[in-house]
Amino acid sequence: MLPPRIRRALRPAAVLLLVVAATLSPVSTASAEAVSRPSSGWNDYSCKPSTAHPRPVVLVHGTFGNSVDNWLALAPYLVRRGYCVFSFDYGQLPGVPFFHGLGPIAKSAEQLDTYVDKVLAATGAAEADLVGHSQGGMMPRHYLKFLGGADKVNALVGIAPDNHGTTLLGLTKLLPYFPGAADLLNEKTPGLADQIAGSAFLQKLNEGGDTVPGVRYTVIATKYDEVVTPYRSQFLDGPGVRNVLVQDLCPLDLSEHVAIGLLDRIAYHEVTNALDPARATPTTCASVIG
Repeated sequence: MLPPRIRRALRPAAVLLLVVAATLSPVSTASAEAVSRPSSGWNDYSCKPSTAHPRPVVLVHGTFGNSVDNWLALAPYLVRRGYCVFSFDYGQLPGVPFFHGLGPIAKSAEQLDTYVDKVLAATGAAEADLVGHSQGGMMPRHYLKFLGGADKVNALVGIAPDNHGTTLLGLTKLLPYFPGAADLLNEKTPGLADQIAGSAFLQKLNEGGDTVPGVRYTVIATKYDEVVTPYRSQFLDGPGVRNVLVQDLCPLDLSEHVAIGLLDRIAYHEVTNALDPARATPTTCASVIG
C-alpha cells in the first residue's frame, strides 16, 4: 500500500495515463478542420445499393475518433468495391467539440439508432451492415440488443473492439490506489469508464450472451493490441460469430490497435469477406496489394 502523500501526488498522472492509454486512436490530434473536412467518395446520400452489394455500410469510429479521419483508408477501399458507405460522429460531450466517443455509450448507441434510420431512408435499403473500430465495434452491440437494431442490421464487423472491456495492460487495477480517480473518469469521460473491464455497462451488455439472433458477427483482432487487453477479450461467443486473428492469416502483420483500423489491408480484406461472405476469398499476406 502506497503512503497517502505519494498516492495524492500520483493521482493526476495515473488518471492522465489511463485516459491516454484508453483513447489511443488514429485521430487523437483531431482539429476543427479535420472534423469539418468533407469526406471523399462516401456519405453520398444519393448512393443506391447495387444488386451485388444491397446493403449500405455504416462506419462507426472509435474513442476520440471522428467520421472522417478514422476512415480515410477504409471508406474509399469499400467505395471502390461498389459499396454505399456512410459515417457519422457520436458521443460528443459539452465543451469538448473536437473529440468524440467520450459520452455514455448507451447514449451513443441511441445516436447510432437515429443515424441508421437516416441511411436506410436515404438508400431505400431494408438493412444496413455496420463496421466499427475499437469502441465503434462494441457500442453497436447495445443498439442491436436493446434498441431494436437487430431488425435493421445484417452484420456487425468489429475491428479491435473492446467487447468485454479492457484492462489496459493492467493499468485499470491501479484505480483503487487513487481515491477519486474512478469517479473522475465516470464524471468527466463516461465513455471511457464504460469501457473498463467489469463496468456496469459491460456487465449489462454481455449478460445473457454476447450476440442476438439474426445478426452475423465478425471480430478482427491483432495479438499486438496494446489498448484492448487481453486481446482475446475482443472475441465473441455465440451463433453467427467469426473471430479472426490477423496473424493467423499473415504472420508478418505487425499492426497494433491503431494500425489495424487505420491502414491494415489484411483486416480490410476480412471486412469485405464479412460483408459479402458468398464471394469471400482467402486472406493472405498478399492481400495487402489487393
